[in-house]
Order: sequence, then structure tokens, then C-alpha cells
Amino acid sequence: MSEIRNRNKNKSKSKPSTLIEEEFVEKLPTTQTRNFSLWNIWVASTILKVLLFDTYHSTDFDVHRNWLAITNKLPIKDWYIESTSQWTLDYPPIFAYFEWILSQFVPQVVKDDGCLDIVVKGEYGLPTIVFQRSSVIITEILLFAVLQTYINLSSNKTFPFIVASSIVLSPGLLIVDHIHFQYNGMLFGLLIAIIVSSIHGKNYLLAFLFAILLCFKHIFLYLAPAIFVYLLRSEVLDVSQSNLIKFIHWGKLLKLGGIVLTVFIISFAPFIYYNVIPNVLTRLFPFSRGLTHAYWAPNVWAIYSFLDKFLTLSLQFPYFNTLISKFFHFTPLIEIIQERLNLLENTGTRGLVQDVSFVILPDITPKITFLLTLFYDILSILPILLQPNFKRFVGGLTLNAYASFLFGWHVHEKAIMLIIFPFTFLVNERRLLNCFLVLVGSGYVSLFPLLPNQNLIKGLYTFIWFIIYSLSFMEVSKQKTSTRNRIFLFDRVALIYLIGLIPMVLFVFFLNIFKDKFEILQKFEFLSLMIYSVYCGIGVISSWIGLSWLYFFDDSIWLDDNEAE
Repeated sequence: MSEIRNRNKNKSKSKPSTLIEEEFVEKLPTTQTRNFSLWNIWVASTILKVLLFDTYHSTDFDVHRNWLAITNKLPIKDWYIESTSQWTLDYPPIFAYFEWILSQFVPQVVKDDGCLDIVVKGEYGLPTIVFQRSSVIITEILLFAVLQTYINLSSNKTFPFIVASSIVLSPGLLIVDHIHFQYNGMLFGLLIAIIVSSIHGKNYLLAFLFAILLCFKHIFLYLAPAIFVYLLRSEVLDVSQSNLIKFIHWGKLLKLGGIVLTVFIISFAPFIYYNVIPNVLTRLFPFSRGLTHAYWAPNVWAIYSFLDKFLTLSLQFPYFNTLISKFFHFTPLIEIIQERLNLLENTGTRGLVQDVSFVILPDITPKITFLLTLFYDILSILPILLQPNFKRFVGGLTLNAYASFLFGWHVHEKAIMLIIFPFTFLVNERRLLNCFLVLVGSGYVSLFPLLPNQNLIKGLYTFIWFIIYSLSFMEVSKQKTSTRNRIFLFDRVALIYLIGLIPMVLFVFFLNIFKDKFEILQKFEFLSLMIYSVYCGIGVISSWIGLSWLYFFDDSIWLDDNEAE
């Protein structure tokens, strides 16, 4: 025995120490050396958000302050009738109940500050600001909790942790919720709970959560086609049956329908009882607001509006008008263009929230936007019928969000997060990575005009976030196609586009600095916003085209991991 011990001792002495260390490191379980908790991120991000309490906030701050006042001071039957302030209540009932609950916790010092006053324009100070800012941080805990659950339930936690941390640290949430002011963190927490439910086959929970989400904020109705078809195909239809009766699981259909209807009936019951449902629906769907917002969202209509402005300006030059009229006989004369400009009330560059009229191109009606959105929604859900798995479901969700953002009526730029967050769950695939990076680059930069001054905060934070997470997703994304079969053209064009965002932002920054010094720049007050809309719109549309191509023509990407094996 002593000889054996000596022999083993000599062997260990002969082995280099570096090799012994490598073997020891390999035997260590990697999961114990990594921290997949979002706790530290929550603490650090909360400190940053508190430091931003007294920065710029938009009119949305007074919107929610007024909703606190309405729900606290008035009976429920008057909530959707009250119109002292222009910031009338225009979210669905559960959000109104949320504001009512929040108003019950308003301290006396905040009440004395004017937080719960129903007035034409709110007058408030630091106590109201601190209370409302704090309410956003507290309600955002739901987002952290859902994403931590997503990480904990995953077998391989690296990719889920990158997804989760990229969302909770999103520049979109920082800009829109914690500076501009909204409650998107809480709402996207519910949306991500829906996605996590689909991963684990909890379809009844999924239906319940989506009904709750719709009654919080009706913009999520745009995601309904993918969710409806996914539930129908995975839970209700049995494609192995040829008999129509057996083809449908009637019990499951009734159960899903009952869940959704129960949520809606309970939510809307008081307003049905008081016969104010017409008022509620008018507030929820205000089609009189016009095709585009005061600041064009970076979508198809931004490009369309820009083209109309370009043609309106260029066709007033005689030589160019004559040249174009040789190819297009319907080109209007210069006198007619000038007459239209004098007659039209809103041509889209006056910052007015009302119907927009185009000078050269045909006007767009709500019906056109609805049909375009519906057409692409139908295309997007067809693959889910054939392949009702998690990846197809999230891909369909993302494309539904794209359709509503690109073709919808009166789209807000903030709705870009409705595309980004579901898309994030798909970026463990290298072929989807460039589409995602172009989307987040153009999408988050398009939010910059929401903050007129905080250039260092929004620019530096977004740049650091983009570098960290583009490298992180690149590291974990899989490469399922061989390099020789890949087409690098889109990769290179995407890189050029993303680099171009930096000089674009800097150009607009200096343009705004010199605007007050040069009279000619004051005539083009909308120019800086137009540059943002058009350049970012090109990026969002390009990412949509790229994702659509892969969604419809590359089936290998959309296999779940167990199916791929």
C-alpha cells in the first residue's frame, strides 16, 4: 500500500500544475459559479431611477395624475364622462381600477400638493413627482418577478438571464417609464408572463393573463390574432380526427371562452350597469386623432409622409415639375400645389393631433390601415396553424406587433417596445440576430425625441446597453447554417446602418443647437423630428422584412429545441 501511495504521489508531482488546475475547474459545476438573480440589477437600476426623479417628465405625467384624481373623487359612472382636463381617461377599466387603488395610498402631503385636484391643468410639486415616480418603480417589480421566474424555470439559464436583464435594463423602459412617464414595466410583465406560460404549456393561464392585459391596455389587442390561433390550434383542435364533432374539443373551447368572457364581464360590469359603455368605447378608439402622431412613429406612414413632403417641395420647382410630368401625366401644376397648401389645415408637420391631409399622394383612411394590418396578421398566423410550438407562437406575436406598428392608425413611437420584447425571446438564433439588432438600434433611438434635453443620459445609456447586449446575444446565439451558405450582404448593410445612427443623432443634436441662431433653420422646425422618423423608419421596416423572410421561408429556425434534436 505504501508503494502504491508513493507511486501516485510521484505521478501527481510529474503532472504540471496548470493541468491539475484545469481539471479542477472543469469538475466545478458552472451553475454554482454564476449568479442568475436579477436582485442586484433591481437595486442598481432603482438607484439610477431615483436619481432621475427630478428630471424632465412629459404631459403623460399630468395625464396619470388626472386619472388618479378622477377615479378618487368621482363615482365610477362618471370616470369615462369627466372632461374638465383634456387628459380624459382613455384606458380600459382594469387600468382605471388600478389608478383608483393607487389613489388610496396618496399621502396627505401629496394631496395638499394638488395631486388629486380635478383641474384643467395640473399644478403640482416635488411630493407628487416623488409619489408617482415611486409608483412606477414599485409596480415594475412585477416585470422583475416574472422574468426571474422565467430564469428559474429554465434548464440552461444563460440565455434566459441575458433576455431578462436586457429587458429590465431596456433603454425603452428607462426613457418612456422613468423619465417621460408611463407604466409599461407592469404591463410588459403581464405580456412576458403570457410568453412564459406558453413555454410551459399553461394555456388556460395564458388566456386568463391575456384577458387581464387587454382590460389594462387595449393596444395589446394587436397581439390577439397570434394568441387566439395558438390557443385554438394547441388546445382546442385535434387535427388527428376527421370527424367534425371530435375535431373540436368542445369542453376546452368552452373553458377558454369562459375564462376570457368572465374577465371582460367583471371588468366592464359597472359601466354596463350605468349604461356608459358607448362613452367607454369612444374613449378607447378615438379615430379622429389622425393617421400619424405629432411626432411620426418610424413606420410605413413616416416614409409615406416624407415622400409627400419631398414631392410637395420639389414639384414647386418649374424644371423638376416639367421633368416629372413627362413620366407621370397626373403630376399637379405648381399653382395647384400652392393652392392645396393654402387650403389644407394639417399636412403632418405642424405637430397637430388631428386628421392629416397629403398634398401630392392620396390620403390614407382608417379602413386602409385596418385592411393592411389585418392582411399581414392573417399571413403571420398561418404558420402557427401548421406548427403550433413556442417559437412559431412568439414569432407570430412579434409579426402581429410589427403589422400594427408599421400599418396602424395613429401609432405612437412608444409602441416599438411591443415588437422588441417578444422578439428578444427568439435571439438564440444567429440568423435572427441582425434583424433584432437593427430593430433595437433604430427602435430605441427613435424614442430620443421624447426627451428634448437629456442627451447624455439617453445617448450614453442606449449606446452602452447596445454594446453589452449585442455582444451577449452574439455569444449565445446558435449558428445552424454553414458559413458558406450564409449571405453576408444583409449583415454588412445592417452594420453600416447601425453605425450611421451615431452621426444621425449627432447631426440632429447640432441642428437643434444652431436652430435659434439661423433664421432659415427656424422655418424647418419639424426637420429634426423628420430625420429621426425617416432614418429609424428605414431600420424598423428593414428588420421587419428580414424577420418576415426567415419566418416564412426558413422552417429550420422555428423548431423548438426538442423538435430540432
